[in-house]
Amino acid sequence: MERRVLIVDDEREIAELIEIYLRNEGFQTEVVLDGEAAIAAFECQQADLVILDIMMPKLDGLEVCRRLRKEHHVPILMLSAKTGDMDKIMGLMTGADDYMAKPFNPLELLARVRSLLRRSYQYSKPSDHNGGAASGEGRELRLGPLRIDKLSHSADVDGRPLHLTSTEFGILYLLAGQPGRVFSAEDIFQQVWKEKYFESNNTVMVHISKLRDKLEKELGEKLIVTVWGVGYKIEG
Repeated sequence: MERRVLIVDDEREIAELIEIYLRNEGFQTEVVLDGEAAIAAFECQQADLVILDIMMPKLDGLEVCRRLRKEHHVPILMLSAKTGDMDKIMGLMTGADDYMAKPFNPLELLARVRSLLRRSYQYSKPSDHNGGAASGEGRELRLGPLRIDKLSHSADVDGRPLHLTSTEFGILYLLAGQPGRVFSAEDIFQQVWKEKYFESNNTVMVHISKLRDKLEKELGEKLIVTVWGVGYKIEG
């Protein structure tokens, strides 16, 4: 089945370049040039992945990301001409799954797209993973009031849904599958992102922070524990 990618960038030349590379790899694509058009296009026909520029007219990419995240788990790859760490952190904190600075290598962008789609698919299909208190079907984990269902790619606390991104869900499923085990940032990145980890990468920290806030808001207590100098775990 062909995957559909929504490309959102007010620089037409960049959007069309991305489209050419994606179509050559067999993806279906749609290009829009501003944030309002992006929301309308996605609501008309949902995409499997969104490539989203930050600096755009009408609605910027951060606001588009916020609005999509209210209702959808679609993977979002954010693009920006800004290269500072704080810009990257802002993009990830808003709900993006990954971030690339312009100018970018189109082949690297393709690799990031494949990685995001692979992770999204991985955490939305059944498996025989039986870590933690999994059900007999091997797809559901339970930790007290928290239920994590791999098949539906969803999590809830006493029936109240947790609105998680694909990446946040992947991290939660990994940690909850082996309660008590400490995962380093490198472990988490390599198992969830399926890419090589770089020492200066703060991506895991940002996603853990977002995930922790969402869990604590519903649970009323800390679930993910930081083991300083080592990594992160969920208490067994």
